[in-house]
Amino acid sequence: MNSNICIICVRKNSKGIKNKNLLKLNNESLIEISYRQARKSKIFKKIILSSDSEQMIKIANKLGFDLVIKRPNILARDKSGKVDVIKHALLKAEKYFNENYQNIFDLDVTSPLRNIKDIKQSLKIFINKKANNLITVCEARKNPYFNMVQKKNNKIQVVAAKKEYKSRQVAPKVYEMNASIYIWKRSSLFKNSMFNSKTIFYKMPISRSIDIDSEFDFKIVKFIYENKKIFRKF
Repeated sequence: MNSNICIICVRKNSKGIKNKNLLKLNNESLIEISYRQARKSKIFKKIILSSDSEQMIKIANKLGFDLVIKRPNILARDKSGKVDVIKHALLKAEKYFNENYQNIFDLDVTSPLRNIKDIKQSLKIFINKKANNLITVCEARKNPYFNMVQKKNNKIQVVAAKKEYKSRQVAPKVYEMNASIYIWKRSSLFKNSMFNSKTIFYKMPISRSIDIDSEFDFKIVKFIYENKKIFRKF
């Protein structure tokens, strides 16, 4: 039985870019893109939206989300944790549809460069490895063991300064979380821990791993999105 649910979270008061979640790529809003990807993947029993924005709720209703949830103000503040939003939406959905969901997905609308294969492969790896939760990553462009520094006690030093590495190639391999796809087992979601002994990752290329936090990010994402054929091999 399909027990996968997708929860898409959007908030009206984005800080980096005004109305960020309504930005458009090829005349599709970020909400539309994530919804379309979720629907075309054909792996979800239900696709849910959680938002505090009346405008975004209207868009979601027109798109055909299975359930649109008005997020309470306490979960729409700058310091509100996204996991709490997802738990709230999950419980609302389970009560509304009178059924439980075992695999909970979060597709972040500000990471629209993912493709349907990424969604399907993430689930396949998640199930095959019997994981508690999955995050998506890409290879880090900077390495805290080699070329990321901090100022500590008025001294400049490499962030992970226990050992000095002479080149990037011999430094430990590190990855960046790209905020594209998250998956939890239901039991793991309610343990309030992102990382545990059964956390795994799905690696994506850098060209599909840009999260929109600024105008500059958006310009890069827009260029890649509109020129997908050029970036297909990256």
